[in-house]
Amino acid sequence: MTTATTIVELRSTLLQVPWRGKPPAAGILSDPFREIYVLEIETQGGLVGMSYLQPLRGGLQTIDSAMRELVAPHLIGRDATEIEAIWTQLYRSNFWLGRMGVTVFAQSAVDMALWDVVGKRAGLPLFRLWGAARPTVPAYGSGCFRGLGRDGMIARAREFTAMGLTAIKMQVAHIRPWREDVENVKAMREATGDGIEIMIDVNMGWDADTAIQAGRRIDDFDPYWLEEPVIAEDFAGYRRIAAALRTRIVGGESHFTRQDLRPFFETPCVPILQPDPMRGGYTELRKIAAAAEPWGIRIAPHLFHEQMVHLLASIPNASYLEYMDWNDDLWIDPILPAKNGTMTPPERPGHGLAFRPEVLKDHRVGGQRMKG
Repeated sequence: MTTATTIVELRSTLLQVPWRGKPPAAGILSDPFREIYVLEIETQGGLVGMSYLQPLRGGLQTIDSAMRELVAPHLIGRDATEIEAIWTQLYRSNFWLGRMGVTVFAQSAVDMALWDVVGKRAGLPLFRLWGAARPTVPAYGSGCFRGLGRDGMIARAREFTAMGLTAIKMQVAHIRPWREDVENVKAMREATGDGIEIMIDVNMGWDADTAIQAGRRIDDFDPYWLEEPVIAEDFAGYRRIAAALRTRIVGGESHFTRQDLRPFFETPCVPILQPDPMRGGYTELRKIAAAAEPWGIRIAPHLFHEQMVHLLASIPNASYLEYMDWNDDLWIDPILPAKNGTMTPPERPGHGLAFRPEVLKDHRVGGQRMKG
């Protein structure tokens, strides 16, 4: 039976948006533009849910092909409120090709757009729909990129602290030898003082031995965490590093769904998990948070604070939001940190995000309409 929430169409928009100023000096990003995949899902009653992905390393056309061939055929004619059933069907139907990878990215876009539909249908922001746990969430400033050099990273950190943020994240590895990284952390601590938390991101740039060797020296500067010290698959390395260092070890952004994170629950060594919304969507991140909470594990999602502020405002085991300001110019109403270093989810129905019309118009490089 067709109802007001029956899905009738999917629309994708592929964007290539120039960076504001120079591209991030992260050492692992080289594109001169931001690649963004926008998905809209429309229902019979005219409700439209929107989501976006920012894959960071290309792949927009691949995601769009997967959406058309492997995802959309399972959606047209379904009720948009059947989010759990849809998530499970998409995961199982694409298991052979995409237990991890591009189909999960496409599925995540669908999931987040469907939750936007449900929130709009209910007239509630997502964090209230999910049972608001707190009105605000602490945030840290992310973007003290290794390519800026020591002075540049410190200057960037001071920009964040001037905004009221009391935590920042800097990078190590990849384009700097580890001994220089240690000196960079020392300089950052001296520059920020003891009142600022320093997160350190390795971006999987070390092996376990190097992480232990460097980490034992970094321990002296009291960082808040050491993030993704080894490749995602090296769970044994995570355990070795966590046992060897005083600094807490965190990770999870490169893992797909709660299944891929299972070793962190079976042998706890990571007190904060950082799941990425593109690797499971809202539905999966809420399950990860629920699975983590009894073990005393907190959640600090990877990037996309505009989407993740609702998640952290609705769970009991929230940690920090990652505030990356590189997309603030895309939104009609950007979500910005307050002077006390926290962020507040908007009270608009759904996730409350809307791209500026000129962004969608001027930077479109592809897309499609998908109907039954």
